[in-house]
Amino acid sequence: MNHPQDKTEAAVGESVRPGEPASETGMRPSGRTRSLEGLHGTVDVPPHEAGFWRHWWAFVGPAILVSVGYMDPGNWGTDLAAGADFKYGLLWVVALASLMAIFMQVISARLGVVTGMDLAQCCRDWYPRWTRVPNWLFCELAIAACDLAEVLGSAVALNLLFRIPLLWAVIITGCDVLILLALQRFGMRTIEAVVLLLVATMGVCYFVEIFVLPQTRPSFMEMGSALFRPDFGQSGMIVLAIGIIGATVMPHNLYLHSALVQSRKLQKDDRSIRRGIHFNTIDASVALTIAFFLNAAILVLAAMVFYGKTSVTVPGRPLIEFTADTDWIRVAYLTLAPLLGTALASTLFAVALLASGQSSTITGTLAGQVVMEGFMHWRIRPWLRRLITRSLAIIPAILIIGIRGSSSVTDLLVLSQVFLALQLPFAMFPLLHFTSSRKRMGKWRNGSFLIAAGWTSAVVITIMDLYGLPEAFRSAWMVIAGH
Repeated sequence: MNHPQDKTEAAVGESVRPGEPASETGMRPSGRTRSLEGLHGTVDVPPHEAGFWRHWWAFVGPAILVSVGYMDPGNWGTDLAAGADFKYGLLWVVALASLMAIFMQVISARLGVVTGMDLAQCCRDWYPRWTRVPNWLFCELAIAACDLAEVLGSAVALNLLFRIPLLWAVIITGCDVLILLALQRFGMRTIEAVVLLLVATMGVCYFVEIFVLPQTRPSFMEMGSALFRPDFGQSGMIVLAIGIIGATVMPHNLYLHSALVQSRKLQKDDRSIRRGIHFNTIDASVALTIAFFLNAAILVLAAMVFYGKTSVTVPGRPLIEFTADTDWIRVAYLTLAPLLGTALASTLFAVALLASGQSSTITGTLAGQVVMEGFMHWRIRPWLRRLITRSLAIIPAILIIGIRGSSSVTDLLVLSQVFLALQLPFAMFPLLHFTSSRKRMGKWRNGSFLIAAGWTSAVVITIMDLYGLPEAFRSAWMVIAGH
């Protein structure tokens, strides 16, 4: 049944021609499908006269879902390697990467609030027709690549915690299609609560390891000095910094965030739009600051345990030597307990890794739904959408792990980063193009600060990706060719 308000909105929407800036009339074009239809406009917002905390509580959530992409298993390898090789020397790079991520996600949320459309829908409507299929295919490859990292992270965690063979652990992760299917039936707030719980689990695990376990309490003065005195004084720092920055912004998150903000029942008057932009900016800034602290914690843990060492002796195992090809995730788990004198350290590490993989899995599925519906207007059942995405990730993982064994995990993560690097400019530059345009955004277009910060971030991230791409291609080819 349509409510009177729905009819009013529909009537206003019919007066908008396709391609006309939605923000100047306050409605999306006629006939526009909604982002995440089952979740669109399902969360109430309080009246304007309500206090700050009621408004904050209503708007908080979308950025939490997005933030897990910045602390997924794909980020763990670079953070661990940075801490092990250079102690706190690259902590400032993690902070810079997080700051650029905040700019991009704030801009993505702004697009969704103002236009009532997500980034995929905007690309479909405002770019030539021939770009739709290539853009959609690039997005699907990037989402599958990101899902590959999440599959591997969850599988490694299951392998470490329960001694399940890695190949079977990868297969088991395919069953989490049922988790999201169940969560979507309970609405947006339930999904946000579950992801928040998983993020909190990661936070608690690292809080215990850094602040409670005496062996890993860092020097906060030394950390602060490294954070505010950036340099590339040691050989190899630049290459690893490129890896950290290049893996920061997940392209699918830019599509997803512009859709998730529409889960709130936003009105289209100026005051409501201003409120939506304001509180989504706060939401993104807080959530991604938390992601920074978690990434920093991973780096700090590696710095405290591995820095200055070339090898570690673990009882009952051969000598573990640290090389450029070290699988730091597995090494960290195997060595934390003996080095710190407590099995709790390794268990907390693996639980945090499992939480990271599962939370990223949820958001990856939602992103896949957004890009398929936005670019192609195809609507399929969520469980089938999830099954397709997960199959695209699991099949190559099963084939390569089955042939080459568990040592290929790091190689697969490298392969996934190639696809992410290729897709990133196709997400960042259209987003900045639309949100910097008065024609598309009206008076709500990016201000001079956001324009400068956004374009600078996009150019820096793209240059870093392109600089590291030849080496990534060589590594990816070695993975595919089995060398």
